[in-house]
Amino acid sequence: MSNRSNNTLVTEFILLGFPELRHLQGLLFGLFLIIYVVTVLENLVIVGTISASRQLHIPMYFFLANLSVLETLYTTVTVPKLLAGLLAGAKAISFSGCLTQLFLFLSLGSSECFLLSTMACDRYLAICRPLHYPAIMDSKLCLHLALSAWLGGFLASFVSTALISRLSFCGSNALNHFFCDVSPLLQLSCTDTTAIEMLDFVAALAVLATSLIVTSVSYVHIVATVLRIPGGAGRRRAFSTCASHLVVVLIFYTTTTFMYARPHAISSFDLNKLVSVIYSVVTPLLNPIIYCLRNRDIREALTKLLQSLRFP
Repeated sequence: MSNRSNNTLVTEFILLGFPELRHLQGLLFGLFLIIYVVTVLENLVIVGTISASRQLHIPMYFFLANLSVLETLYTTVTVPKLLAGLLAGAKAISFSGCLTQLFLFLSLGSSECFLLSTMACDRYLAICRPLHYPAIMDSKLCLHLALSAWLGGFLASFVSTALISRLSFCGSNALNHFFCDVSPLLQLSCTDTTAIEMLDFVAALAVLATSLIVTSVSYVHIVATVLRIPGGAGRRRAFSTCASHLVVVLIFYTTTTFMYARPHAISSFDLNKLVSVIYSVVTPLLNPIIYCLRNRDIREALTKLLQSLRFP
């Protein structure tokens, strides 16, 4: 049953997924399965290539490997449960399971914010402070920055998850979404969510604003430095090292800011789910393609690695 009486506390939720596309469940399952498998394989290839290629053992690719691991986990938090619901109708998720999914999803998303800003700082030092770059961005600092991004995401998501866990759910348990997210959970609560919505908005804005400001300032300095480089070829080479990261940043921040940096939950769940599909399913699929297709070093390293495996 997807509805409960008002005096019964909800112990599980029903993830409705895409009820308006019920006649396309098989097609959606095949589509999401292909996207998920390709996404995981893409990111594993990037991590394996960077790990096996000594020429890629530099800070930029260390952070890129971390991003690939993060996005593999990011999409794994939501897509397998969605696939189970589409294939076998396994749409139920326990209250604790829902909070766990919410926590992991928000923490990995917040970690990606911090990691993208760290990558922007790395590009700033490499382009704007090239003489000091090797001494500053050593392996120890890279490890500390990566760990800080991961830990910062987990700590930031703890706030939102703790706020949601304090809500009471005593009416319908039908969650009009394909995973446990903030907006649909707030809509289901039978208690006043005004204060929690505002606190959650402030927490999300703090994460997004902090990382976006760092990223924006870094790229302002990068653009100013690149424009001072004499000759078009030199400017193109400098921009090419940042173009892929900038595209990923624009896609990620546009969708996440639209979803979370707002004082009230979106009332249109069709729009909500569409944007969620973009940043939780489509973006992790596109990011490795953007990086690999535009990155000559990774293409060359992958070619050499495949040749060494084929001809020992």
